[in-house]
Amino acid sequence: MARQLTSLNFNSFFAGIGGFDLAFENQGFKPSFQCEINTFCQSVLQERWPDVPLHGDISSLSSSDIPEATIWCGGFPCQDLSVARGSKGRDGLRGSNSGLFYPFFDLIASHKPEALIIENVAGLLSSHNGQDFRIILEKLTSIGYAVAWRVVNSRFFGAPQSRPRVFICAFRGNPIKAFSTLFEEEIGQKPKGLRQAFLDVSECQKSGAKVAQIAYCLAATSGRHTGTDWSRTYVSYPDAVRRLTPSECEGIQGFPKDWTSINSKSGSDSDTDRYHALGNAVSVPVVEWIAKRLKQEIMDSKKPVSSESLIENLLKSHGQVVQKFREQDYLNLVLDPNGDEQKLKWMSGGIAFEGKCLDFKATEFPRDIIPSKLIDVIEKSNVDQKYFISANAAEGILRRVKSQNRSLFGPLNEALVTMAKGREAA
Repeated sequence: MARQLTSLNFNSFFAGIGGFDLAFENQGFKPSFQCEINTFCQSVLQERWPDVPLHGDISSLSSSDIPEATIWCGGFPCQDLSVARGSKGRDGLRGSNSGLFYPFFDLIASHKPEALIIENVAGLLSSHNGQDFRIILEKLTSIGYAVAWRVVNSRFFGAPQSRPRVFICAFRGNPIKAFSTLFEEEIGQKPKGLRQAFLDVSECQKSGAKVAQIAYCLAATSGRHTGTDWSRTYVSYPDAVRRLTPSECEGIQGFPKDWTSINSKSGSDSDTDRYHALGNAVSVPVVEWIAKRLKQEIMDSKKPVSSESLIENLLKSHGQVVQKFREQDYLNLVLDPNGDEQKLKWMSGGIAFEGKCLDFKATEFPRDIIPSKLIDVIEKSNVDQKYFISANAAEGILRRVKSQNRSLFGPLNEALVTMAKGREAA
């Protein structure tokens, strides 16, 4: 039986461990439906929202199975879009994972909720020479949505990691509401010393643990050391080094402690499940910031504007944000004069509606930055020895870093050298 529609109901797709759901709930929204295929993530969702209907594979989901809700949210898989794939190449929306956008869109077209919030890696803007993002804009606007987007970084919203992600807000027929959800009317002051935050040392006086001010972006990995040690976050002691614990990763993403600490139905190692799920999750504080603004727009009585008057209205309401913008007809940017796929370079913020599109260089931070430090989520004591790396692993990290002419966080390098020398002496 479908739940009664209220203005603050939402349906969550590609729900993962409930980052969207937790953030929206914190802002007074009520979940009506969840869709998530991963078994471990399903266990987390059922633990946290036992009364919310949960479906598995979106490809087998029928439109009639979905209750009505004002808001739909979710982040379709990023594996085929991420620039982290490197030399493996990116399949984009043609891939089996990120291509799940298409069944998601079909369901959207069937229900046409009032608003959508969609998240993905910033690589979405450049995938297939920008054509994948053009497809998303074209499809959503073709069914009456005004689509705003913005790349934001978690480090400025209360989550202590550098995690740039593109967020899309689509409002049915109302570009001003879509734009106002993601953009404030004023731009904040650009923060200073962004690189220095990876170098400055914070120390726990109780344990002696040392970390940088912020973490590198959490990845959906097992949490063990890899060949990219210089862009991974470790916790350093005078003569020991360990990886982050799952609970610390929860804190970095803005989840409550032990949010993912449940028995996995998949039968695999719980830590591995937790690391993967947290690396794939959205940063809760970022979504909560967006949800708060979205709530205001839903309750507001802003009248829709036509595409012809869109720029004029945005210059009035958000003139500081859109001072320098490009206007383009994105529907006609498929092929270049030679018949080859047109190369599109989407900027980090923009709005598309009824065939009109403008984009501009958007800031990654809100007007009022929400400070956070990695040291605040680091375990103070009683860390299990399984999270500490061996002297052999320390030597391996130093060897890989040297061979690729990289450098490490100061206290980390010192601790690794101490461990390696201790092994040689033994």
